[in-house]
Amino acid sequence: MNKRSLRYWIALAALGVVTAQAKPLVVCTEASPEGFDIAQYTTATTADASAETIFDRLVSFTPGTTELRPGLAESWEISADGLQYTFHLRKGVKFHTTDYFKPTREFNADDVLWSFNRQLDPKNPWHDKAAMGFPYFESMGLNTLIKSIDKVDEHTVRFTLNHPESPFLSDLAMSFASIYSAEYGDQLLAAGKTDQLNSKPIGTGPFIFSRYSKDSQVRYVANPDYFRGKPPSDQLIFAISPDSSVRLQRLKANECQIALYPQPDDLASIKADPTLKLQEIDALMIGYVALNVKHGPLADVRVRQAINMAIDRDAYVDAMFGKGLASPAVNPYPPTVLGYDHAIKPWPYDPEKAKALLKEAGVPDGQELNIYASSGAGPILPNPSLGTQVLQADLAKVGIKANIRLLEWGELVQRAKTGEPDILFFGWAGDNGDPDNFLTPNLSCDAVPAGNNPSFWCNKEFDDLINKARAVSDSAERVKLYEQAQVVFHEQAPWAPLVYPKLFNAARANVTGFTLNPLTTNNFSTTEVK
Repeated sequence: MNKRSLRYWIALAALGVVTAQAKPLVVCTEASPEGFDIAQYTTATTADASAETIFDRLVSFTPGTTELRPGLAESWEISADGLQYTFHLRKGVKFHTTDYFKPTREFNADDVLWSFNRQLDPKNPWHDKAAMGFPYFESMGLNTLIKSIDKVDEHTVRFTLNHPESPFLSDLAMSFASIYSAEYGDQLLAAGKTDQLNSKPIGTGPFIFSRYSKDSQVRYVANPDYFRGKPPSDQLIFAISPDSSVRLQRLKANECQIALYPQPDDLASIKADPTLKLQEIDALMIGYVALNVKHGPLADVRVRQAINMAIDRDAYVDAMFGKGLASPAVNPYPPTVLGYDHAIKPWPYDPEKAKALLKEAGVPDGQELNIYASSGAGPILPNPSLGTQVLQADLAKVGIKANIRLLEWGELVQRAKTGEPDILFFGWAGDNGDPDNFLTPNLSCDAVPAGNNPSFWCNKEFDDLINKARAVSDSAERVKLYEQAQVVFHEQAPWAPLVYPKLFNAARANVTGFTLNPLTTNNFSTTEVK
């Protein structure tokens, strides 16, 4: 800061213009959001930039937990047969006022119907306006689960289901179930500007969208009318910094006050710095490589099993995370989630048996496969270059030549949806704490056409088991069904599970009111810099 700038700020402070909240809360994030119409997307990065800032849902999670609490619905009842959910909506909730939209009414039942019917009803005028479709809604089978959504009165809405669905209420707390302004939607449709729903969002959430510069920053201002109370930070800025080392440097320089997902190697130095603090949690995450069953040799289950046996998971975890910061993965979701099958044994590291299986499957020595991964570091892949090279070296030992392609996150997601990668470094963070949230969006047959099943694997036995598990409410019965589904998954090997990582975030020591979320999304509505 030059002397002139310093004198300027001192003068403003003397006049009382500069307050404790004049400085915005800056969060160094790992990637650009794909857009702001969260119903079109599934990634946590996009959810942070939209669902956790701009929007609210009928129900929400208590911060730091998977426990449900009221959201835009103050209360609800579930019928005895589990087929009807009646929500009583909160009164007096205001939509955002911006330079591109000024609401004439408060939130009501019409907004709930608009938000869900555009995803549910193919005849809805907004149904075909989503360039990316509605991957979550469709891959979870909600288009066949929900029979109808009815407006009982201005502040009461009733969902009727075709069959019972155990995680339905938790599903409604997920990002894709965010509530939009029907009035704004009608305005955009009439003006022929439907694409602006994805670039100029309107919600009821804690922050109002201000502007977005791709690969640079997203800016928000606090919503003074937020129903849970105005956020203490008047401004919120997401400073997009894909390199975790850069995020940490910016944090130490106080250019940002929170830096998401530091590298494991940096944790000790963060703990030792009195100006910083480190938060950690056992998050609901899995890192894996998806094996595209539509591509050549990967269609053969023996090849997929061979790749699983070619990977030295212990060495991978040690190289990427270090001791005690993660554990090798076995099943498609972490051990803390309902129904995890502890009886399934990890794939052994056995290069010789892997080579024998590849030979048996007719795979020639030197077979080429392409490995795709994000170039940006995150909690599941903290060092993309190292992680892909470790896998490349393991595959080389069994005669597979792997070519590495590192892409910007948004481009990687697009190519994954089209099925371009042979082997895809990917991960999943649970959205509601239920096992179905790991299995149905990522591994079901419904998720294949939506482009949300990165291995493009569809197995009827597996599908039947997870569909039955969703329809029953008895936990013991659900556990048995999920254990059977995990056996099928293990034998068919559409993924090579890699790691269950812990989640870490770093912040300035004077930051308060931020709670790490086991579901890995980040909400800053109560965060401030003292």
